[in-house]
Amino acid sequence: MVAPERALAGLIFAVEEARDRPGTLVASLPFGGMSLLEYQIRLLAGIGAEQVLVAVGKVTPQFLAAIERAGRGQLKVDIVRSAEEAAEKVLRDADVLVLADGLVTIDPVMERMAAEPHAALLVTDDAESPAAIERLDMRHCWAGIARIETRHLAHIATMPEDYDFQSALLRVAAQSGALQVPLAPGWARAGHAVERSGDGLAARNDAVLAALSDRRTLWADRWVFSRGARYILPQLLARDIPDWAPLALGGVVSVAALLTVLAGWEGIGMLVALVATLGFATAVSHAALRGEEPRARRIEVAILGLFVLLLAAIGWREFRAIGTATPLLLAASGVVLQLLVGRMPVARRRWWANAAAQLLVLTPFALIGHASWGLSAVALYGLATLTAAIEAVRGKS
Repeated sequence: MVAPERALAGLIFAVEEARDRPGTLVASLPFGGMSLLEYQIRLLAGIGAEQVLVAVGKVTPQFLAAIERAGRGQLKVDIVRSAEEAAEKVLRDADVLVLADGLVTIDPVMERMAAEPHAALLVTDDAESPAAIERLDMRHCWAGIARIETRHLAHIATMPEDYDFQSALLRVAAQSGALQVPLAPGWARAGHAVERSGDGLAARNDAVLAALSDRRTLWADRWVFSRGARYILPQLLARDIPDWAPLALGGVVSVAALLTVLAGWEGIGMLVALVATLGFATAVSHAALRGEEPRARRIEVAILGLFVLLLAAIGWREFRAIGTATPLLLAASGVVLQLLVGRMPVARRRWWANAAAQLLVLTPFALIGHASWGLSAVALYGLATLTAAIEAVRGKS
């Protein structure tokens, strides 16, 4: 008989002050358009945690504000000051995923540790690594994440009051025979580390953004628009520009692109449309960084909508210019083929078409005054992608 899946809770340590900002807790420092604590909580929410405990030594106004913002979601967030209090508040029979003070990481690392069926410690054999916190043995150091059982919290609650909660928890887990999970080099390159300063967190922010961009597989997103977003988004975050700004900019510029195309300047209109797409892509990256995947998917629909409207506008302009229905038929074919591609239940190959890629394909033709050729290229690209998708589905059956 298969044992039922255990509930998962999170335990975040938020005790240390920032090295470059005395009096400010590391957990309340800005990261990804929110506080580091909020980012850690969204990581735990992403792996299905039902509860988050935050172990604190003191409470500052910035920290309380971060807790209040984080508690607005569906995840229950409780402040604890000791292992005894944590053992009392944690969900019964839950496994606990522990995040070290100042930890920055990414979803794949969290998913790997959450998938462990038993107690586990993330470790590195590089004592100089930014992720190395505390030595476990002659070879390995703890790398900031541990999966423990509630009995470990209860064990620490019986210790003398002068113990260090985080260090004691680590020792108890190690002595109980917890599995050691090596920190993969790719995770370290993606930004997994422990930071104690505002400047260090800003640098990690760029690495995490790069990792999010690399998860986007299609060529137009990975090599064009997401790369642009990786440069723009840190500038927005550093200036406290609200997250709706790039989305609003994309919408306004989209209207300008459509009006420009309808006025007869198709090449200029397509260039303006690429700027709008970059605005939407920046909004998508920001939503993904905040763990708002449903919002990110809705914004991607806006890119598809821009593509559909632009094809309709260019098809109409070309129809008026040459007096035949061919451009309208090509535009309709391009839209239908792309919509069908989006419905195919199969993993995307890097060269496949999506709305952003089709806009890039269409732009050079519009610039040289042959937008009808561009519509043909879009339709052929969509047909090739749909054919490949159908074959991929057949190969799975």
